[in-house]
Amino acid sequence: MENVFVNEARERLEAFLDERQFAQASALVKDMNPADAAGLLEELPEQKMPVFFRLLPKELAADAFAYMSPEAQELLVRSFSDRELEEVMGQLFLDDTVDMIEEMPANVVKKILRHVDAETRKMINQVLNYPKDSAGSIMTMEYVDLKRSMTVEQAFQRIRRTGVEKETIYTCYVTDSRRKLLGIVTVKDLLLARPEEIIRNIMETNVKFVSTHTDQEEAARALSKYDFLALPVVDAEERLVGIVTVDDAMDVIQEEATEDIEKMAAMAPSDRPYMKSSVWESWRKRVPWLLFLMISATFTSGIISSFEDALAASVVLTSFIPMLMDTGGNSGGQTSATIIRGLSLGEIQYRDVPRVLLKECSVALLCGGTLAAANFLKLLFIDRVGIPVALVVCLTLMAAMLVANLVGSSLPVLAKRLGLDPTVTASPLITTIVDAVALMIYFNVAKLVLGI
Repeated sequence: MENVFVNEARERLEAFLDERQFAQASALVKDMNPADAAGLLEELPEQKMPVFFRLLPKELAADAFAYMSPEAQELLVRSFSDRELEEVMGQLFLDDTVDMIEEMPANVVKKILRHVDAETRKMINQVLNYPKDSAGSIMTMEYVDLKRSMTVEQAFQRIRRTGVEKETIYTCYVTDSRRKLLGIVTVKDLLLARPEEIIRNIMETNVKFVSTHTDQEEAARALSKYDFLALPVVDAEERLVGIVTVDDAMDVIQEEATEDIEKMAAMAPSDRPYMKSSVWESWRKRVPWLLFLMISATFTSGIISSFEDALAASVVLTSFIPMLMDTGGNSGGQTSATIIRGLSLGEIQYRDVPRVLLKECSVALLCGGTLAAANFLKLLFIDRVGIPVALVVCLTLMAAMLVANLVGSSLPVLAKRLGLDPTVTASPLITTIVDAVALMIYFNVAKLVLGI
């Protein structure tokens, strides 16, 4: 339904713009949600985008601008007059401004910075100086601060006076004269208290916070864990410097999840939407891992070649190689995905390795035993092979799953311990390792049982 609505709105809007019926075009979107307006803007041809943007009410235009892709933002910034750029920048929250600047070419950044006031420029530079992917790099400095000696009535006066320019006013932060974080108080607390009540009597002093250098993913997890709308960010001396809001945390979680999925699929991470990335960019992201995996797969070929005599003696063994390799790879992939999720959520630590390995060994034996039993019956009654061959295949199947689970559970934990991203050890790499080990087990078991 949403796509139908957007398509109909876009068609009507383009018709109005073509016929220069600007009043009707403006009326069509004046009550639209900013995110929908941004999506509609990006659907328009490039030459019509600036025309339509100028028809939007100022506040809606600024809000929609924050939702647009960097490419669309750059196009609009280049088309803005100095006055238009100043108006848009004046309406944006600091974190949205920083996000935009990080994606812009240097000449566009210079144009933007010329049209923000000195105080905002100082705050932008401060945020940009924090390490990439840290809490400091995604925080906003637009929060409401109160003093513990204030009354509830004085707190409301301050919120009314300063809240218009803040990203959130529901949670207020109590600080001293040095900006040290002392506590928090919510608007709900203030509404339910008497006007003459002192802030120190109603504020929460057990405050959860992160530092400016905390990883952004850890900050996002903290917001999720404690169900906060915003999380305070402090410096080394526990002075409040900003807050991370839930909308920024959702962006971080989406970016990190996308990056992990791409790495688990053996692709270099990309920060561009699929439909906006070129064929050459997709090639560049995918081909390095494909080359690496292709070359690593030659080890599998080498193992098969070294056991040519065994295969010649019992040709039937060849037909079961794909099943054994696929089953081991699938089991290792399941295990690695489970372990990587646990590492990402903080459920698994390095000290848990013995318990993890023991658990995965148990799971592998249970799963392997179930598959081996089913496969043994299939081999005897459907494939009509002898009991010795069926025994070789089923023993290898159980051993391959055991190895796969051990590799799939240990490699991600080891990678994290070494400071690497656990996702780089995921399914493709694990599958390559398990395939090689499974073949070696297969042929050695065949030699032992079949005497070939």
